[in-house]
Amino acid sequence: MFTGIIEAQGTVQAVGTDGDRLKLTIAAPAPFDDLALGESVALNGACLTVMELGPGNFSVEAVVTTRERTTLGDMGVGARVNLERALAVGERLGGHFVQGHVDGVAEVLDVTPRGDAVLIDVKVPGEIAAVTVLHGSIALDGVSMTVNAIPEPGVVQVSVIPFTHEHTTLGTLSVGDRIHVEGDMLGKFVKQLLDSRATDIE
Repeated sequence: MFTGIIEAQGTVQAVGTDGDRLKLTIAAPAPFDDLALGESVALNGACLTVMELGPGNFSVEAVVTTRERTTLGDMGVGARVNLERALAVGERLGGHFVQGHVDGVAEVLDVTPRGDAVLIDVKVPGEIAAVTVLHGSIALDGVSMTVNAIPEPGVVQVSVIPFTHEHTTLGTLSVGDRIHVEGDMLGKFVKQLLDSRATDIE
């Protein structure tokens, strides 16, 4: 479980494949210098397991099912990624509950500076739109964001504050970019329960 509050940015140091498995080696600053093997780390919001540790870096693997619903397979050496360690019991929950289970890929439609903020519009998959509400929560590349507006069906707008713009990869987004999106966990549970109830009534 994560919170969507990014702790650091890392850099893809190496990319390799072993059959269907994708191996990414990430160079990262503290607090990622004391990771343990088997620990969970969110990489652009995708929960992955630490498989290897090196001086100043760690390696994770993404199996075929993860690659099918993320952009991890498109990453090359030098790519910047948002990093977050798993939530520890007793820590402050500064964002919202983020599982690290990426639901799909969104496309950036518009990036517009407005005052001291930057408005970003993204086209999200239908299943995400169905659980997204105005002023609710959504995770974009692992960053916990508040839904600022829903300009049209299937489009979600977030307002990126200067700190987030500077300290996450959201500050580098441009029109056409593809990013990970995870819908609000509570919204997904409520929708599933209502859908099941409607089916039972029929």
